[in-house]
Amino acid sequence: MTVGSQVKSCYSSLKSADAQLGILANKAQDQETRQTYQDVQNIISEIKEDLQKEVIRIGQEEPQYKN
Repeated sequence: MTVGSQVKSCYSSLKSADAQLGILANKAQDQETRQTYQDVQNIISEIKEDLQKEVIRIGQEEPQYKN
């Protein structure tokens, strides 16, 4: 697996975790639990954005990692 593939795989996993946290937050009945899920979701979203930039950078600067 190339570095580019690994970064893309990690990004996909974070997208999935982000979506799942949103679902859990919506289902949580306790406000504190809901807030915790939302806080973690915000952190994951920030990391996901940074990783997406890295995917783009790798694709532009290192064409051998595009696939």
